[in-house]
Amino acid sequence: MIEADKRKAIYQLSREGMTAREISRRLGLSRNTVKTIIEQKGRMPVVRRPRQQIDEALLKSLYEQCDGYAQRVHEKLAEEHGITVSYPTLTRMLRTSGISTPQKARCDRVPDKPGEEMQHDTTVYRVMLGGKAVRVVASMLYLRFSKRRYLKFYRVFNRFKMKCFLHEALMFWGYAAAQTIIDNTNLARLAGSGTGAAAVIVPEMEAFARQYGTRFCCHAKGHANRKAGEERSFWTTETNFLPGRTFQSLEDLNRQAFEWATVRMDHRPQGKAGLIPAKAFEFERGYLVELPAHLPAPYRVHDRGTDQYGYVAFDGNYYWVPGTRREQLKVLEYDRRLKLYKDRECLIEYPLPADGVKNAQFSPPGQPTPRHHANNRRKPTQQEEQRLRGMSASLSAYLDFALKPKGIQRHGFLRKLHALSRKVTPALFVSSIERAHKYRITDIATIERIVALNMTQQSSTLPFVEVDETFRQREAYQEGRLTDVPDLSIYDQPLTEQDDD
Repeated sequence: MIEADKRKAIYQLSREGMTAREISRRLGLSRNTVKTIIEQKGRMPVVRRPRQQIDEALLKSLYEQCDGYAQRVHEKLAEEHGITVSYPTLTRMLRTSGISTPQKARCDRVPDKPGEEMQHDTTVYRVMLGGKAVRVVASMLYLRFSKRRYLKFYRVFNRFKMKCFLHEALMFWGYAAAQTIIDNTNLARLAGSGTGAAAVIVPEMEAFARQYGTRFCCHAKGHANRKAGEERSFWTTETNFLPGRTFQSLEDLNRQAFEWATVRMDHRPQGKAGLIPAKAFEFERGYLVELPAHLPAPYRVHDRGTDQYGYVAFDGNYYWVPGTRREQLKVLEYDRRLKLYKDRECLIEYPLPADGVKNAQFSPPGQPTPRHHANNRRKPTQQEEQRLRGMSASLSAYLDFALKPKGIQRHGFLRKLHALSRKVTPALFVSSIERAHKYRITDIATIERIVALNMTQQSSTLPFVEVDETFRQREAYQEGRLTDVPDLSIYDQPLTEQDDD
């Protein structure tokens, strides 16, 4: 569309005697456009009004009845209401009236008030941990006025992890804001409820927030800038924290994230105003809700039973329980530890192992290690595989070919193959495996027959052993030669006589 001022300029130039060709060349417009504007005397063209008007309430009602299908609305208008309208005109009416495409509402400008608001959100990153790309979930809490941050990474983020994170962050600060702005996540918002101001918070999370003197508020859908400070903090994480740093494990990642968010960024000037979060927090502290020092940490309860060796299984690991009986226990899972309860009595407490530790056994420190292993503990075959691969390069190549299946089949095959390698000589075993690899054989019984075949094909001549013939002259031999001959006559008697005796 050409602006009104430009149209007036074209008309005035034409009245002053400039040709349409010259006006077109100078203003970069086509000659037909210039001629049309001159004919209109530089006025803005009248907006074309639709020839046919349809009641907006009728359109909205039909649109809801037809579940948003405009083609069905078009049919019902013609069949039931006698209104004939082209399909493109109908869709344009639905768009302009905001029925098919809801109009975006404007955002409110909320002033920065101390103690009023903090923001929470999560995002997913691919981070190199120990040289391997791993998917992690970053969770961040942001104080809007003082711009303090608390950052932590998780493998999986659920409602329980959200509680643990908020408890850890707020207890570190010692204070909480009056409201916590979140997106429309189902971790805190009741599934199926509305969004934004109409969202219903899960009663469990509402009660949790009440302990810390705050409440959850969902921003309107499509208005993520309502928590712009949080979004900007994630951008800073992507451009300042993650680049140029190496992480050996999830624990190392969180240790560096804690130092970056609570020490480095806490004393770095923020924004054009050069606000320092640590100093701003000292001012904001008087407006925040002060938290008691001994608020209980969130936990989950799991019912578990001990096996015949006294172990409780939890999250792929095994924890020994004091006592001599097999009992049903309550396992309380905290963020970083486990507590084992029997009849409301805490029997023992264990710290949770590092990220990635599985199939491990734990017993109380300072006490003798239990004699038995857990009943259902998996038996890994890393050592067997390492020994087999170390025998020869051809054997390692065979394992690369044969160990394609995972799980129980893989481990059973390795154990049987390792047991066979202990029964025969290394040379015979390697040659048999090379023959099995040539014919692509992975059946243990067939490999055993190949070993037996190779044994029969080899020479059966025993190796020559040199014997020192002077052994007859040795003192020990001479003494043994002169001992009394044993009486073996008892073996000459019939068996019946021996039975009678």
